[in-house]
Amino acid sequence: MSKLMRIYADTSVFGGCFDEDFEQDSIELFDEIRNGRFILILSTTTMRELERAPEQVRQVVAGLPPEQIEMQELSDEIERLRDAYLDAGVVGPASKLDAEHVACATVALADLIVSWNFKHIVHFDRIRAYHSVNLVQGYRPIPIHSPKEVIET
Repeated sequence: MSKLMRIYADTSVFGGCFDEDFEQDSIELFDEIRNGRFILILSTTTMRELERAPEQVRQVVAGLPPEQIEMQELSDEIERLRDAYLDAGVVGPASKLDAEHVACATVALADLIVSWNFKHIVHFDRIRAYHSVNLVQGYRPIPIHSPKEVIET
């Protein structure tokens, strides 16, 4: 049996379940997680952001089977990598949490990141810049995609 792909989903994917443009693909991704296709890596960063989200968005996490979830706690290593992204200008200080999501996924050795954040995460220039910083810092590049690119159709 092959090892399950471990994916990191940022907060936008949870909120996407209730956005007309992203609803279908977001729901399908979480269905695939529930059905055992993926292991979902949740970070303390995501959980902190979800605390401020509407109840219906928080319920998406509550509806996922615990055996399909892996937690990634914030650490000094993650904070150092996040700060390296900021120092390199991958994103600006106002997007610190976006950089933290990528750092969490990188340190957790996720197979890929899924996000609907096309400005600060899923953007070809940013992806190249995240990869460059990862290589300089001794990490591997991490694939970054929208849920639409990951789900089975």
